[in-house]
Amino acid sequence: MTGNGLPKRTGAKHRLIKIRDNRWVTGSTMVVLCVVLGVALVAQVRRTQTGEGLAEARPQDLVVLLDGLQEREAALRKEIAESEATLRKLQEGGTASAAALEEARRRATALAVLTGTVPVTGPGLRVEIGDNAGKLGPEVLLDVIQELRNAGAEALQAGPVRVGVDTALTGADGLIRIDGTTLTLPYVITAIGDPPTLAAALNIPGGVVDTVERKGGSTRIQQQDRVEITALRAERKQKYARPAG
Repeated sequence: MTGNGLPKRTGAKHRLIKIRDNRWVTGSTMVVLCVVLGVALVAQVRRTQTGEGLAEARPQDLVVLLDGLQEREAALRKEIAESEATLRKLQEGGTASAAALEEARRRATALAVLTGTVPVTGPGLRVEIGDNAGKLGPEVLLDVIQELRNAGAEALQAGPVRVGVDTALTGADGLIRIDGTTLTLPYVITAIGDPPTLAAALNIPGGVVDTVERKGGSTRIQQQDRVEITALRAERKQKYARPAG
């Protein structure tokens, strides 16, 4: 009882709020971890589908590309193992600790990079594509983006637009739009990742650079120690999808 005769409920109310907060943090953390695992697995599957056209590649290109892919694979395996370990701890413990909350924040940051909602910087490439003949269509830039993604690019920007998982390339030869924005010549694509690996992926015989040249275009690839990607994508609010369980 309190001094004025009323029952003391502050402690019970505090425990109830803490339980709700713990359940919310645990649920949010599990959702974030599941999404990260899904992204990692999709990236791994995409890389297994890039073997076409490698038969004619130069040995030195293959060595550089293989080294980069092996490093990326090791990083993904480590990421998956850490995510699974954290998820097991949350499932077994049932409560959110300070460590679990910090892990959730770290995963949220990683997802923000993947979804393009935060600016990023790091080593990578600057690719300039010229099209004096006006024969390059949106499929060419799509090939560039896909090759860079498969080679381990962690963030991409095409012209003034941040590339995301739902990016759409449209238009026609000589007139390319990305997410509704018309790109101007030269087409500039910046990517953050291991520079030699990314460059080797674009220069594989029969690949993107050869395709551009066959259509009368030109390609300039610059490996850089520091690339800044400042364009952002708007955060999408889920209207229908809800975490299951």
